[in-house]
Amino acid sequence: MSKKDNGAPVILAYLNEKNRPYSAQDVFCNLQKQHGLGKTAVVKAMELLAQEGKIKEKTYGKQKIYFADQSQFRDVNDADLKSMDKQISELSAEVQSLTQSCRQLDTELKELNSSLTTEEMMAEIQELKAECSGYRARLEKIKSATNHVTPEEKEKVYKERDVYVKEWKKRKRLASDMMNAILEGYPKSKREFLVS
Repeated sequence: MSKKDNGAPVILAYLNEKNRPYSAQDVFCNLQKQHGLGKTAVVKAMELLAQEGKIKEKTYGKQKIYFADQSQFRDVNDADLKSMDKQISELSAEVQSLTQSCRQLDTELKELNSSLTTEEMMAEIQELKAECSGYRARLEKIKSATNHVTPEEKEKVYKERDVYVKEWKKRKRLASDMMNAILEGYPKSKREFLVS
């Protein structure tokens, strides 16, 4: 921006386009990034535009509010307002409908992205087939083995195990009783007795 161009045309165009009240701070914040206007330049330009009568100024306490001169806009009758309200409600319904369809499409897209592609499914099917063939081969090997255990042999082994477990429990109980008898007169703890 040159020194001569204080941003007044940009600010005037902005206020006329938006047609709503703004403080100098609001205008500064909204136009700073696009046009690089400084805060002091914005304040001076808005005061100059208000003095020239291009925009209107209202003071509320210490705050000054600026807005476009409403005399430059044509008057709107009730029929036009109703027509605009109808158009607004139609557009709002359309926006809502489009938003809902966008959500549905987003959901569908997420589902599709999380599902497997055809190539990935084919690869997984091949892996599962290979795994199944390995299990089948193992099953055939087990079925064809000649050293199967008969039910009688199995029963015999279980009975022998029961006998050995009973004997082990009996001996464990005897050893525990003997150790407790010794520990009654032993001056140290059970842990020290077992370690020594």
